[in-house]
Amino acid sequence: MKPVHMNYNGAPETVSTFCFVMYIYFLIDFFLHLSARIPPYALIRPTLLLVIIISLSLILQRQKLSTFSGGLPFKSIKILFAYLVISLPLVEWPGSVVQNLALLVKAIVFLFFTALIIDTEKRLKVFLFVFVSCQVFRAIEPLFLNLTSGYWGDKTYLGSGEFANRLAGAPSDVVNPNGLGFVIVTAIPFLHYLLWGAKWKSKVLYIAILPAIMYALLLTMSRGAMVAFLVVVWMVFKNSKHKLSLVIVGLLSAVVMWGVLNDVQKDRYLSLVSSDTQGAKTVDGRWQGMVNEFSLGAERPIVGHGLGTTGEAKFNSGMKRQAAHNLYAELLIEIGIIGFIIFIIYIVSIYNIFIANQNLISKQSKLKTNSEYDFYNRLNLALTTVFWMYVVYSINYYGLSVYYWYLFGGLTIAFGRVLQGKSKFEQGSYD
Repeated sequence: MKPVHMNYNGAPETVSTFCFVMYIYFLIDFFLHLSARIPPYALIRPTLLLVIIISLSLILQRQKLSTFSGGLPFKSIKILFAYLVISLPLVEWPGSVVQNLALLVKAIVFLFFTALIIDTEKRLKVFLFVFVSCQVFRAIEPLFLNLTSGYWGDKTYLGSGEFANRLAGAPSDVVNPNGLGFVIVTAIPFLHYLLWGAKWKSKVLYIAILPAIMYALLLTMSRGAMVAFLVVVWMVFKNSKHKLSLVIVGLLSAVVMWGVLNDVQKDRYLSLVSSDTQGAKTVDGRWQGMVNEFSLGAERPIVGHGLGTTGEAKFNSGMKRQAAHNLYAELLIEIGIIGFIIFIIYIVSIYNIFIANQNLISKQSKLKTNSEYDFYNRLNLALTTVFWMYVVYSINYYGLSVYYWYLFGGLTIAFGRVLQGKSKFEQGSYD
């Protein structure tokens, strides 16, 4: 067994403060799209520059990280990347794969950076504050523009030459209405468990933020995001000790939200459950599109068409050239059944960390007379809720070369690492 490097307190060494600060800045730069807000700043290619700086910093500190393996999530993604290289001669468009590898690497760095750099409780809390704050800002900014200047950002075709406005990300953001809905439903579980379960000032902040971002969610008219929100609601209800109160609050909130919608917005959301609506045709079209995507994946079932080639594959099969509307279909289309299995193993390995974390939290909580592990318990509930929301939302969203599953995996690993470190430190043992 390799020796564990310790600091003067007897705890494992952490990466440098410089590396941590650079990563936090990287998160702000990435999520708030500073390059779009400050045009001259874009000339230095800040995202690429920050990735290089952080990577070099970690390499220089590799001795501190020599005992950290990252477990099965790390191994799964490394195997996936190796598989993509090995299968390159066998895919339909190897040239496109080479071009698209950069996008995958840009997404995967979130897994490794988060897991390796977020290595203390304080850093974990700072990371969560920055990450959630960025998502809330991305939701509030377009809503503010909508209320003050009539901004919408996107629209949807209703038929007969009619269009309806949909709220998308702010002009400097890159998300469409579905993407904005995804941002909002990602933030809600963290807000609920980390703010509502804390002190009264946090509860006041939660009450101030939630109605605003929920209204923004409604204005996106994203049916997929609304389904994801219902998953969050179910998970919160399932884990709550005050189910009756939640039911009452939920019903009252639903009445209020329904009251602020116009007829077009109501019709769109009703199309999820009723075929007697104008929006039902687009729901049927979306489901048929998913069926077609799975059929496309079956054309090259072993290794797929190639990373990032969904648009090409759909176009060459007579479909509209666009990204996949289903992560699971995207996996089959681009990396085949072998890659599909590897990625699903990665997702399952993340879930297994939640189980291990909860077992450790329960064990340690029994040994403590105070609420020392309350934060860890609430965070594990938030992460578990986000996990199941992602699983469901991925039915309606692509993601193989997008950051969210990788950042989430890195956060899960980092959380488990911090939790285990706390437990071992209290026991005076770092085995």
